[in-house]
Formats: sequence, structure tokens, C-alpha cells
Amino acid sequence: MKPNIKNIAVLTSGGDAPGMNACIRAVIRTGIYNGVNMFGVMHGYQGLINNNIIPMNARSVSNIIHLGGTILKTARCLEFKTDEGMETAYQNLKSQNIDGLIVIGGDGTFTGARNFSNKYDIPVIGIPGTIDNDLYGSDFTLGYDTAINTVIEAIDKIRDTADSHDRLFFIEVMGRDSGCIALRSAIASGAEAVLLPERFTSTHELITQLELGASTKKSSSIVIVSEGHKAGGAYDIAKSVKESFNHYDTKVTILGHLQRGGSPSSFDRILGSRLGFAAVNEMLKGNTRVMVGLRGNEINTTKIEDALKNHNFKLESDLLEMTKVLSI
Repeated sequence: MKPNIKNIAVLTSGGDAPGMNACIRAVIRTGIYNGVNMFGVMHGYQGLINNNIIPMNARSVSNIIHLGGTILKTARCLEFKTDEGMETAYQNLKSQNIDGLIVIGGDGTFTGARNFSNKYDIPVIGIPGTIDNDLYGSDFTLGYDTAINTVIEAIDKIRDTADSHDRLFFIEVMGRDSGCIALRSAIASGAEAVLLPERFTSTHELITQLELGASTKKSSSIVIVSEGHKAGGAYDIAKSVKESFNHYDTKVTILGHLQRGGSPSSFDRILGSRLGFAAVNEMLKGNTRVMVGLRGNEINTTKIEDALKNHNFKLESDLLEMTKVLSI
């Protein structure tokens, strides 16, 4: 039997990602279209604990589809990991007669949703919102496409000055555990090398690759460094390379939180809309503890448990090979 869902709340948690607002908009309006009372939780799980839960209508999400960040704000909440914190959150949801919870975020967000739903048997649906693209069950996570485009735009501009001065640039991008941003931005920007958390590259290997470019009279070189590389960050790696390789003037750029901001791409606006629409419909059908995601061009569901269990999936082998083949 379908559950009697009358009130649904939505929250964003963890790191923000472009496209979250498009997703919030779709969640709110899909719920209202189906006769459901919709609520927004401010500041993620902290808002559940603080009872910062507000009713929302169709106009509450007007003119936000093009905005980066999240109008519901976001935060990391250690208190929600405790029994006391979850109990407070549950009582606050009960006080507003909320029947289901839709959460937008990454693995930490999903872990909290799974534990909360298991403890109190409240229906939850997850939407993958993280620029790292590291959740199993969706080919693309919300914000990933925009982040890559932001990185590529920055690299293109750095390439201009690198060529003008015969410089070697080390550019650090986000990705503590996942090299998805580094790998794709390296290929799209024509970088000479990429350093990933999933694959260790020694200083000797990197220098050999850079020397190959120097021998063919390249006027500049770009090395993309994922922040989670085992040899350290871009500054550490640049220092170790410069000691052995002084052909170029060496510079370092760390893109940092620039990658999280900005207006979402058309892809992320559509993806956020599709995922938000699907999340509400799945909850109304009686599904719970699943993540909605994109596989091919179809929206599918994956158990939240499976999305977390298979968190560290392998990077595409052809892309890994291309980073060397196309950089000669």
C-alpha cells in the first residue's frame, strides 16, 4: 500500500554544490503539485535539531534555479551523530507532523539519513549533491559538471600566462578521496600530467613525463593535482619537482572553493530538476532509504546502503590512459 504522505521536508547538508537550488525548487513544486505540504529545513541536520523548519510554497522557490549555493543553507552537524541529537530531531519532525525527509548531499549526508531512518523508521530519499562525483549509483552527481567547467575556465586562463612566460604550473583542484574533477579537467584542458588520489605517481615518474614535453619544445606545462594525492598538495609536489627539473619557472595555483560556487550549468539545472522531481515521486510511491540517480539518461534508484558501501568506485580506464597518450 502507498503511504499516506501529507508533509515532506527537504534539507541540504555537507558541502554545497551548484544545482542544489534547482533541485530544491523541483522538490517543493513537485510536492505541492501532488497535494503535499512542503517544508524546508535550514542549515541541514543542525536545523532539524534546532527546529528551524519552515513551510514553503511554490513562490518560496521562485527565481532560484540559476543561483549557486543553497537557499536552505548547509552545515556539518556532529550533534546529529549522537542518540540525543537524533531524538531531538525526530521529536521536532513529529511536532510538525512531517511524514518524510528528502536529503541532498554526499556520503556524510547519506550516512546520517540512513542511521536516522533505521532508528525511527521515517521515510528518507537521498539526492546526490556533491562536486566530487563519488557516489555509487549515479553517473553524475549534482554540481560536478559545473565544477569541472569552472576548473577548465581557470586552467585556460592560466595556460595563457604559462605560454607567455614558459612556465610550469601546478594547479590544485578539489578531491580529497576522488580524482574525478582532476581527471576530466586534465583531459579537457590539455594538461601535461594529472596526479590522483586513486593512483600514486612518484616525483620521478612526473619529471620523466615533463621532460618528454620539454624535449619536444613545449612552451609551457600544466600539472593538475588532486588535493588528496598521497605525495601531498600542489606546493609540496612543485617544490620536489623544481629541485630536479628547472627547465621552467614553476608556479602554483590552488583553486579551492572557487570550484563550489557560481551559477550552475544547464546540465546541473536539468539534473537537479530531474532528481528533485524523482525523489518526491519515489517517496509518494512508498520507497524509502534509496538514492535517486542518473544512469545513462535514465533516472534510477539505488539503496542508500549500496551507495555508501560502494563509495570508492574506479575511475574510467580509458580516461586514465588518455592522460598520457594525449599529452605528448
